[in-house]
Amino acid sequence: MMSDFQLYSQISSLPLEMKKQVSEFIASLKKKSTVEKKNKERQFGYAKGFFKMADDFDEPLEDFKEYM
Repeated sequence: MMSDFQLYSQISSLPLEMKKQVSEFIASLKKKSTVEKKNKERQFGYAKGFFKMADDFDEPLEDFKEYM
């Protein structure tokens, strides 16, 4: 991976028109990353019905009877 300084040096050596293209590309990457973050927000009730609890969930376990 390129360091920030190496990347800066590479961009600095480009002609002005290519620097504009790099700038536009960076802006599109930033926009894409914010859109992806918005899509990953949690929604209340999204997993409703995904898990099923046993009817005896609150009952004591057989393995712990000697401790109770």
